[in-house]
Amino acid sequence: MKPTKEFTVADYLLTRLKQLNVTEVFQIPGDYVKHFTQALEDFNGIKTIGTSNELDASYAADAYARTRGLGAVSLQYGVSTYSALNAIAGAYVERSPVVVISATPGADARQIGNMYNVLYHHSTGNLNADQEIFERVTVAAETLSSSVDAPEKIDNLIIAALTHQRPVYIACYKEVWGEPCPKPSNKKLEPKIIKSEAAELENAVSQAWTQISQSKKPLIFAGVELLRHNLSKQLEELIKVSGMLYTTTSLGKTVLDEKGDKFIGTYSDQASIPEVIKIVEASDCILSLGTIITDDYLWLVENKFSAMIQVTTQEMRVGYFTYENVTLKDFIEALTERFKKASGYPLKAVAPAQPKFPEPWRSNSDPKYNKTPEVITFNRFFERATYFLEKQKMLDDIVFTFGVSSSMYVATNMYGLSKNAFISSAAWQCIGFETGAASGAQLGSGKQAWTIAGDGGFMMVAQALSTLVKYKINSVIFVMSNGVYAIEQVYVDMDSFKEGSSHKFDEFDILPKWDYQALAKAFGAKSYRAETVKELDEVLLKLKEKTDLPTLVEIVIPQKDLAQQMERLGNE
Repeated sequence: MKPTKEFTVADYLLTRLKQLNVTEVFQIPGDYVKHFTQALEDFNGIKTIGTSNELDASYAADAYARTRGLGAVSLQYGVSTYSALNAIAGAYVERSPVVVISATPGADARQIGNMYNVLYHHSTGNLNADQEIFERVTVAAETLSSSVDAPEKIDNLIIAALTHQRPVYIACYKEVWGEPCPKPSNKKLEPKIIKSEAAELENAVSQAWTQISQSKKPLIFAGVELLRHNLSKQLEELIKVSGMLYTTTSLGKTVLDEKGDKFIGTYSDQASIPEVIKIVEASDCILSLGTIITDDYLWLVENKFSAMIQVTTQEMRVGYFTYENVTLKDFIEALTERFKKASGYPLKAVAPAQPKFPEPWRSNSDPKYNKTPEVITFNRFFERATYFLEKQKMLDDIVFTFGVSSSMYVATNMYGLSKNAFISSAAWQCIGFETGAASGAQLGSGKQAWTIAGDGGFMMVAQALSTLVKYKINSVIFVMSNGVYAIEQVYVDMDSFKEGSSHKFDEFDILPKWDYQALAKAFGAKSYRAETVKELDEVLLKLKEKTDLPTLVEIVIPQKDLAQQMERLGNE
């Protein structure tokens, strides 16, 4: 009879993750973390997703967390964790609860190192360096030297991730992951409930109510924290009882289903469609809820600061008045009650009619190509792709992933998306995030991931295509193939997009040429290529076919195509 396997510290963490519906862990192997990876291999109910590199693994874990509520990535000490740092920093900035799992040299190695001055592999010489670095991009970080207090520390770390919706870091001395440990309770961990100070909440709501009730054109500006902290229903109720129109940040796009007559469209500064810009600029009271205000919104804060009510997990401000100990959830619920009791609400405001096909794409396409309608531009790609998805009734079954790129800004003009179907690196602004995120977005959401990548971004993490093949994840990766870092060139010298040989791109923005079909074949993926609008339509129809392989689609666009959304942003 086979002996019963001993329950270990690694099993404890995995059990806690499984209780929270984490059914996949993304992984890079290593000798220090071997006790965890071996436990993961044998653990019932959680699948190992072995990725091609650390960015692939960590971008995937981030996207998984955004769609599933919690994600996890297992990394080797030093050489692996440092490579993943960029991705975890993005998760930190954009409020994504990723559990970073690692291990360090153990107690015996530390004694030998101290005695004989031995530098252990993957170490800088400071064995605490990993934790010290990750403390800057997580809300909690621990290195466990013993199994004795492991359950309590693991629980506290996961609770911190859930409470703050941000990453945590947990490492063990090499041997500790394999040490015996009691099993956790059957009750899954929950975030801490942080309550507002009653008098402070009352003051904040009263001040906000004064500003809202005196305004003629109030507007809700919704952000990603509402989605992360599961406050979408509260937002819906507030919109219902107030009657206010609402918009979202780029990062917060799809905080709600984009249906109904209260959604004006996503506000991404000058990349927005004109109707959205007009309503935002005309608003005399902006109720900003759960938003991360980045430098994409400098115009807003420079021109509307005193008219803004800013409520996030980090800040509570009404005009120039700030309040402490007021939570986002409590504020929304208390303000909702004010609206219910007040006369004159809900307002009868109705959002402008959503642009009808082929808008907003037609008027935003680069006018240089007006006489060549078969040329694919950034806007023509989205014109045809969104039309196809709507016509085929596929839009509700897709989750989109974007790194920062011209495509991301163009895509913020989309309407009709489902809740949490737009995943982007809009605040951290990382080129390449989108391709690594595809596997995590699809596994986490259960929807097919459509990734729209710049060719420069795709080149950074092209191996992620191999991960999709390995695990039979049928995501679609569109590579916008123009041979340059277009978004970088916009902010360096926009004259480069003008016609004529005298207007050249900077050398550092010119990319090498890749044979994408050959690359897809090498990885075992399906592939297509479209150089005209007609070919694009044909490829889109082929994407309806059921398959268990990812598809790489090269979309050939002119090097000098300048989406008008980007021109407006670059001219600010």
